[in-house]
Amino acid sequence: MNSMLSRVRAVAESMATSPQPAHARTAIIDIGSNSVRLVVYDGPRRIPFTLFNEKVMAGLGASLAKTGAIEPEAMDRGLRAIGRFAHLCRAMKVTEIRCVATAAVRDATNGGEFIARAKDMGLTVELLTGAQEAIGAAMGVLSGIPNADGIVGDLGGGSLELARIRDGAVEQTISLPLGVLRLPQIRAKGPRMLERIVVKMLEKAGWTPEPDLPFYLVGGSWRALARFDMQLTSFPLPVVHQYEMTAARAEQLTRIVSHVDRTRLKQIPAMTGSRVPTLPDAAALLSVVVRQLKASRLVVSAYGLREGLLYEALPEDIRADDPLLVAAEAEGEAQARFRGHGDRIDKWIAPLFADDDAAARRIRRAACLLADVGWRANPDFRAERGVEIALHSNWVGITAPERAMLAQALHSHFGGGMSCPPGVELLAKPELLRRAALWGLAIRLAQRLSGGVEGPLAVSRLSRTEGHIELQLRDSDADLYGETVERRLRNLAQAMGVKYRLLR
Repeated sequence: MNSMLSRVRAVAESMATSPQPAHARTAIIDIGSNSVRLVVYDGPRRIPFTLFNEKVMAGLGASLAKTGAIEPEAMDRGLRAIGRFAHLCRAMKVTEIRCVATAAVRDATNGGEFIARAKDMGLTVELLTGAQEAIGAAMGVLSGIPNADGIVGDLGGGSLELARIRDGAVEQTISLPLGVLRLPQIRAKGPRMLERIVVKMLEKAGWTPEPDLPFYLVGGSWRALARFDMQLTSFPLPVVHQYEMTAARAEQLTRIVSHVDRTRLKQIPAMTGSRVPTLPDAAALLSVVVRQLKASRLVVSAYGLREGLLYEALPEDIRADDPLLVAAEAEGEAQARFRGHGDRIDKWIAPLFADDDAAARRIRRAACLLADVGWRANPDFRAERGVEIALHSNWVGITAPERAMLAQALHSHFGGGMSCPPGVELLAKPELLRRAALWGLAIRLAQRLSGGVEGPLAVSRLSRTEGHIELQLRDSDADLYGETVERRLRNLAQAMGVKYRLLR
């Protein structure tokens, strides 16, 4: 029995948790002013999966505004955290660890001591400059929102970094000593002091505002503020990435947060207790910055410095890959009965949807790549499984309406027909959901005709003419056209308002 168990364990340790082998695991230890965090990544290089994520609220920057130094207790807490993290990385067989420190260690008079003590523990700490930190945050936004064009604002415990991004590149950066741990002392000097200081700092840095650009929010305090707004507005999708607010909402949230009881704030899902005390100051700074930059709207990014460091190190050809489609392919391949089928489905059904624009084609392809993710589920719950994967998986590069379309397509594919999953109608327009439902019915037809493998799709063709959907099969493959296939073809045709016919 023991020998059998040993063999099982040996096999398990060699298995990948994703399409990439386990030896590709990388990790980042992020030593910030508020927290020290370890994130271990595995999977596709373009959009790796988070295998492990842990943070310790070390508070390295808590006393910087008063003493200019890291307090001994905070330093010990931070060093214990990175010692544990290094041990975990060894146990997880992480091949590459990047340990970076930002504003607190950079600005503290005893920051060098922290780095030296970490080195004695076997860890090399890379001290990022303010510019490097800003570039990393900006690259993180570009990794998760590839078409982002505007200003990135990364609010940490010790500093605020701003970066102008356009056409996939970072054009201008500044780093300002305006982290949430410094703000209480500034605001205590008077109601207008924060705004005056921000104006002076922007002028001194030579930052020229470009009106009417989106402002991309990075950092735990601003993400927590966005979660608070989602709670206030009863937003139906609990996903903060690419959540949008109007620019005017920043000032409104400043007033609201200042009057809300902290107990209520702690009850908000995904709101950590350590973030609650920072919300009033984070909201006040956001209001000032948005006003000074004349931003058009606010867009939240779940990706920041850590993801940016990974993205920045990638070759250009891998950077150019679509993060949604890479992730959908990896998820689909991991759960599929037969691999390599999603692209074939997309090409097979494409003639029915020739008028889809580029954005729609992208979501349609993602749905095709995920066409087999529900087969292990109870047949009565496959449609719900599809909706759950579309709405709640850790996708990036996708908006809330696009998630709704993906959910509708998978719901219809897995047996939901033209009905709309509950709540999805709140996220996208009816005409978009109807289009996605038709994709789902077409995918459902492809899966039934083919049995989930490529061969039958390669020897058949689906097309649309005036008033008809046509399925073409060779005489030698005519027996693929069974009763269930005909029923699904008929259902698709009826939903599209046309007739159907079989051609040989």
